Amino acid sequence: MSPFSRALESLDGLATGDAFGQCFFQLVDPEANVAERRLPPAPWHYTDDTEMSLSILAVLARRGRIDQDLLAGSMAARYDYDRAYGPSMHRVMARIGKGEDWREVAASTFEGQGSWGNGAAMRAAPLGAFFADDLALAAAQAALSAEVTHAHAEGVAGAVAVALAAAQASRLRGCATLPASCDFLESVVALLPPSEVRSRIVRAQSIGSVNSLQFAVSILGNGIGMSAQDTVPFALWCCSHHLGNYEEALWLAVSAGGDRDTICAIVGGIVACSAGAAAIPQEWTSRREPLPHWHLPTGTEHGVR
Repeated sequence: MSPFSRALESLDGLATGDAFGQCFFQLVDPEANVAERRLPPAPWHYTDDTEMSLSILAVLARRGRIDQDLLAGSMAARYDYDRAYGPSMHRVMARIGKGEDWREVAASTFEGQGSWGNGAAMRAAPLGAFFADDLALAAAQAALSAEVTHAHAEGVAGAVAVALAAAQASRLRGCATLPASCDFLESVVALLPPSEVRSRIVRAQSIGSVNSLQFAVSILGNGIGMSAQDTVPFALWCCSHHLGNYEEALWLAVSAGGDRDTICAIVGGIVACSAGAAAIPQEWTSRREPLPHWHLPTGTEHGVR
């Protein structure tokens, strides 16, 4: 499978997870739906998680790598207010769209600290799939993609962790035996620089059972703060328990509450790498709104559902 085909499969998993998770914010009793595993009614609309990931794919299709200027321009040009962007990202996209340098914009957020939000992580899985043959390159490209909007080291670390998890998951595709949760997480931790994101993933290694969901949330977070630190470790913990089963991974992810669409987007994008797009239930993709084609190489509708 080509790198771009791997990235498209990850995008399919990401977009379906994103739209699935977003639906639970509109339900009258989301917890009952989770408990009974009742799928939300169609249509499932995707959010900024998918919209910004499409720009990642578009840049990879044109350059084969992350071109930061091109990525910033694409995300700003495709910005859609109705896709549930975070408050700070509305301002970032508007400023870049008006011609401000993305470097100055990203560095100026949060009183000059830069954003440590989960927005860079939510779009990083397809990058990991694309660069799965070279883990160091996957990490470097994820960092470049994050810097366009998230200048804080934790925001970058979240994107790198997700990309590495997706790359490792891609390498497991077709394996008869999948690693234990702690071993999969270790394969990500081993390549991460020191950060709170890394520290919490280390803690996730000791939470061995999916029956420990509430304990996992208490230790790792569930994205309620919309930071990389309280989103990425829990998302990777969910993936590590269900690398071969997309449906189980997503139900586990959505059970935690919090930033459900982003956690499900991350989980969906990673697990699709190991389980394959065929593991995404057809009933789910049929409920999700179709993806556009502008992110694809010219003259093809390759792999889009």
